[in-house]
Amino acid sequence: MIITTAAEMDAMREIGRIAAITLRKMGEAVKPGITTKELDEYGRQIMESYGAKSAPIFCYDFPGHTCISVNEVVAHGIPSERVIQAGDTVNIDVSAVKDGFFSDTASTFAVPPVKHNTEKLFACCLTALDKAIAAARDGFPLNELGLIVEKEAHKQGYKTIRNLCGHGVGHSLHDDPESIYNYHEKRDKRLLKSGMVLAIEPFVSEGDDYVLEENDGWTLKTPHNNRVAQFEHTVVVTDGEPIILTIE
Repeated sequence: MIITTAAEMDAMREIGRIAAITLRKMGEAVKPGITTKELDEYGRQIMESYGAKSAPIFCYDFPGHTCISVNEVVAHGIPSERVIQAGDTVNIDVSAVKDGFFSDTASTFAVPPVKHNTEKLFACCLTALDKAIAAARDGFPLNELGLIVEKEAHKQGYKTIRNLCGHGVGHSLHDDPESIYNYHEKRDKRLLKSGMVLAIEPFVSEGDDYVLEENDGWTLKTPHNNRVAQFEHTVVVTDGEPIILTIE
């Protein structure tokens, strides 16, 4: 999507705010003893209280209102009776739609006690996200966003997941531009344009650099059960400072 009117910007700010509120409140509810299904139901209630709906259900008939991925699960975790335990890492990915406009945001949460290597992994992913967002300006090569993420991960001894990537968002959950890679894809010659709306989402891994799909057709895991951190914002490209939409 490329935003061209003030009305579109207002609508995208609104759905971005709703997604951000939902993610924050769900994150605050992450604690030992809660099931991922209970957490997902809480997310549904929050979104609907603001007049929004689950984008994964709306677009793909996903079996949950949000994606909740615990420990060895990297993405597209299906909410279930799985009980969150002390020491778990829990990724919550909130994609919401309201009045035909979509937004996407995610965060990985650590349930105490938190190990130092988990804190280090999270910090690296957050730094990579911040640097990629800061670079998302008019005329910047799209593949350089992936290079930024990849360099930050490698500098700190990690890898990026190569078959999970960011994407455009706005009029649909997965909009143009497609495939914002988390590595430097040299063949990608696209340039960013002012008004583009991007879901920037680095996946930083302790070891594996790809994921495999489980038999349920959704759940994605690393082949050696390496933990992965993912953080995501919906961002508008400008000719100056990028605008983060998924904030309250």
